[in-house]
Amino acid sequence: MEEAAGYVAWMLEAVKGYAIKVVNPGGLEAWSWGGNLESLDDPVPRIGVTPREILRALCRINKMLGLPHAVHVHPNNLGKPGNWETTIQTMDCVRDLYEGGKPIIHITHVQFTGYGGKTWVNLSSKAPEIAKYVNTHPHVSVDLGQVIFGDATTMTADGPFQFILYQMTGNKWTNADVEVETGAGIVPYLYKRSNYVNAVQWAIGLELALEVKDPWRVFLTTDHPNAGPFTEYPRVIAWLMSRKAREKVASKLPRSARRRISIETMDREYTWQEIAIITRAGTAKSLGLQAKGHLGVGADGDVAVYPVNPREVDPARDYRKVRRAFRNAYWVVKEGEIVVNEGQVVSSMKGKTFWVKPSISEDVLQTATEDLKAKFKRYYTVEFENYPVPESLLSRPVMIKAEG
Repeated sequence: MEEAAGYVAWMLEAVKGYAIKVVNPGGLEAWSWGGNLESLDDPVPRIGVTPREILRALCRINKMLGLPHAVHVHPNNLGKPGNWETTIQTMDCVRDLYEGGKPIIHITHVQFTGYGGKTWVNLSSKAPEIAKYVNTHPHVSVDLGQVIFGDATTMTADGPFQFILYQMTGNKWTNADVEVETGAGIVPYLYKRSNYVNAVQWAIGLELALEVKDPWRVFLTTDHPNAGPFTEYPRVIAWLMSRKAREKVASKLPRSARRRISIETMDREYTWQEIAIITRAGTAKSLGLQAKGHLGVGADGDVAVYPVNPREVDPARDYRKVRRAFRNAYWVVKEGEIVVNEGQVVSSMKGKTFWVKPSISEDVLQTATEDLKAKFKRYYTVEFENYPVPESLLSRPVMIKAEG
């Protein structure tokens, strides 16, 4: 375990990363040989380790290194009917490692992993079941991956998923290996309101947000650009704050889809405070950024003011006003400097790049480094010394020292 922790620590510092993310655990190594994994207990070809073992090891390493964010997981079987069971199993396989406090595992873009049914013909939403698990298990946090109807570009390290999408759509497909250590793929896609599958996908993200009770453990995302552009966050905010807005869209969906979703029965409507949490305060807390996401003592001077008065506008009824307001900030202060004034950009600045320096002994790190040097010389097309990203190439770097 120490050797694995040494590798993770070296990689994070080398690429100036912030957290551990694992995509299709074990499945990408299988993809290197033309295969994939379906179960958490399927062994990786030629290696023998299973997704369950990978996930549990990474959660332990995350704690050993004192990293500020939970292990970020893109589960196995993403984009397949019936994959909601894999999502539940993924969350549950590390449950016994939780010792209280912040979540230890984050399941990302749940819309893509919340599918019921056995085939695309009977696809259904299982967001309520996933939310039920999240509500009763504090070791998990999630984000939506909300679908936006219209054009999108899917791009992911999940090579086998992209191959399946290419086969289904016939759209152009780009596939690549990066130094044989991961997979990749890009496939353009069009989400149609009239499409049964896309209609169910649209409902899943919203149902998850509406059913998870703790707004500090569910975050608004579109998995940009996979499910839609982040520029459509105002539209998603309006849907979450207004049942009327959701019903307007749902009423135009195919009847077959409406029978397999629950969105029209959900009467919860997000408050202004809850929107602030799932878009700002909650995400900052999840990342361990203590000076972000609040207006208290010690916070950075970052403030966004929108042209809407919460005391005068009822978001449940006037959802169009909400959507318009969030499209254009009236006033933005960044680090104490005014960058937007009365809706007009008046200044710009380079943002900071936050990266984490893991907490690990120099002996363990040195052992991992020497092993990696040998592997680079044997397998890589670049020299070991040329791989790490120096701080000098970062825009205003800020090192976060992990507390192991």
